[in-house]
Amino acid sequence: MSNDLIGKRINVLDKGWVELVDMLPHPLTGVSGDMAIVNAARVSFMGESKGEEKDKKLLFYLLRNKHTSPFEMVEFKFRVHAPLVTWWQWARHRTWNFNAQSGRYTPFEESDFYVPDVWRKQAISNKQASEGQVDSETNAHLTEKLEEHYQQGFALYEEALKVGVSKEMARLFLPGFSVYYTWVVKVDVHNLMHFLKLRMASDAQHEIRVYAQAIYEAFLKPALPWTAEAFEEYILKSK
Repeated sequence: MSNDLIGKRINVLDKGWVELVDMLPHPLTGVSGDMAIVNAARVSFMGESKGEEKDKKLLFYLLRNKHTSPFEMVEFKFRVHAPLVTWWQWARHRTWNFNAQSGRYTPFEESDFYVPDVWRKQAISNKQASEGQVDSETNAHLTEKLEEHYQQGFALYEEALKVGVSKEMARLFLPGFSVYYTWVVKVDVHNLMHFLKLRMASDAQHEIRVYAQAIYEAFLKPALPWTAEAFEEYILKSK
């Protein structure tokens, strides 16, 4: 795997992004993530390769038969900039490690609010999902009102800071679900695949689905091509 992946950043939504900070094994070791998984499975044999064909066959066998512990030996660490509406769902995946930006310590920026491209309608058959979108005139009207709401809230936030209110209280004026936060997150490949299976699904909320797709396409697939191939064969197709 090329070391070019470390530090790579992919833009997501209107102002968000995902950046790969580090991974285990690091590319400079010369050991790919796929081989680290195979080596872990062959721990009794000191991780000796048996040739590409047999190595790949073993990795596929492991995933097909749910021998997951070797996949936990490979990890990704990301920095992610996403709106709170995304983090509200992401944090439910408790197998991830999280460290979040503190609004008590770092002031928020005026432009750091999520503005959706389209306003989705409430699904009739699913109380927690959306379905379709409003007409273009309504879409433009709602976007204009949302941006006005952001401007007013941020003006009040700045006003509170100027009169000496603490950052931890001034942020009460900010629109909570839409403000962007930066987090450092870490996960092993076994739990990452579980996350991707759920959050890349067509019924996942758009604001987290696009982050899952970015992580899969930009980082997991190029870093672990055998694992990605097996993931598509044995996990995505089994949904």
